[in-house]
Amino acid sequence: MLVGMMGVGKSSVGKRLAGLLHCPFVDADDEIERSAQMTIPEIFAQYGEDYFRDGERRVIARLMSEAQGNRVIATGGGAFCNAETRALILEKGIAVWLDSDIDTLVDRTARKSNRPLLRTGDPREILTRLRDERAHHYAHAPIHVVSANGPHAHTITKVLQGISQWL
Repeated sequence: MLVGMMGVGKSSVGKRLAGLLHCPFVDADDEIERSAQMTIPEIFAQYGEDYFRDGERRVIARLMSEAQGNRVIATGGGAFCNAETRALILEKGIAVWLDSDIDTLVDRTARKSNRPLLRTGDPREILTRLRDERAHHYAHAPIHVVSANGPHAHTITKVLQGISQWL
């Protein structure tokens, strides 16, 4: 399970990691949209963040219970902050906290317009606040990898090293 802030590279790193491990990749955000038959911005706009987080929790629980064999799952940025979701991930999977500095997060999140939490003000300020609020939750992940600007191969190598040391 890849956890961490939006823009840290959970989906892009996750896809490549799954390819190297010869296992499926699942993006929890894609599964949420499929289940709700709405985009995440639409869910936020129509029902609010609390509703979204509850659906996110249920989808991740389903993904964890359906897992047959290994798979790489990228979670949404706030998923690991939910105590129930975090406990499930820590019990049934290997949690890897992908981390980045604020400049990298600002740069990467600017590339997509589907980030509802960044629509309410200055993205740098919001990302800094969210990162500060969430870091103690992410710190529960047994593996911590810094994802810097540069080839994803460097991050993937660090993830694989972290997993091998953890096992």
